[in-house]
Amino acid sequence: MLRVLCLLRPWRPLRARGCASDGAAGGSEIQVRALAGPDQGITEILMNRPSARNALGNVFVSELLETLAQLREDRQVRVLLFRSGVKGVFCAGADLKEREQMSEAEVGVFVQRLRGLMNDIAFPAPTIAAMDGFALGGGLELALACDLRVAASSAVMGLIETTRGLLPGAGGTQRLPRCLGVALAKELIFTGRRLSGTEAHVLGLVNHAVAQNEEGDAAYQRARALAQEILPQVDIASGMAIEGMCYAQNIPTRDRLEGMAAFREKRTPKFVGK
Repeated sequence: MLRVLCLLRPWRPLRARGCASDGAAGGSEIQVRALAGPDQGITEILMNRPSARNALGNVFVSELLETLAQLREDRQVRVLLFRSGVKGVFCAGADLKEREQMSEAEVGVFVQRLRGLMNDIAFPAPTIAAMDGFALGGGLELALACDLRVAASSAVMGLIETTRGLLPGAGGTQRLPRCLGVALAKELIFTGRRLSGTEAHVLGLVNHAVAQNEEGDAAYQRARALAQEILPQVDIASGMAIEGMCYAQNIPTRDRLEGMAAFREKRTPKFVGK
């Protein structure tokens, strides 16, 4: 269940480094909110481009790249949650109207930026995509770049590029097979098939599928509850530091040397606890 006590800070844009607005940013396509109180450590990225259904345009991608770069330096971020401010849509994928105006060279450069964006979503802290609506093409690639995915059962998702004479260009051909296996991923990419949230859950594409509510944010609510479960865990940076200290204690031991010698000599090690 969701915690009842949760303090919300206002949405804000992250643009120039070291400078952030205190109020809501109506003109920004990417906005950020850090939860407070018992949910401190959960940071939400709000995708808010209603005029284009959160399509991945130049401004959208630039703002998201800058936001991720700044959040990567914030040690207070323990869980990063991606959600949409546009009802019924997570991310509609590439902005094909914008791309149609690009030269071939510009398209190549932009697709490289998209790949870089998806790689940047591989964040030091766990990432969750809350898919309360359509996640098509690049929108699903964005979700695939996250560690965990939660979808409304009525959400629609798919790598539909082949139905537009394109192919997935922002990591979909690599991340979908790793998620579902090669044969099924090929089928979904070749056909451009769209899946409901329920179907995606059955296949293992999303971790949870939930019935949509009247507010249209059921996936977000479940994703936030999942983030709350993750919060008590040690963050990976601290965990790696602890691992390093423990390994340093193991290096001078007789048992470590005995284990390696036994491996080399193909015999059972004789540990003495020293």
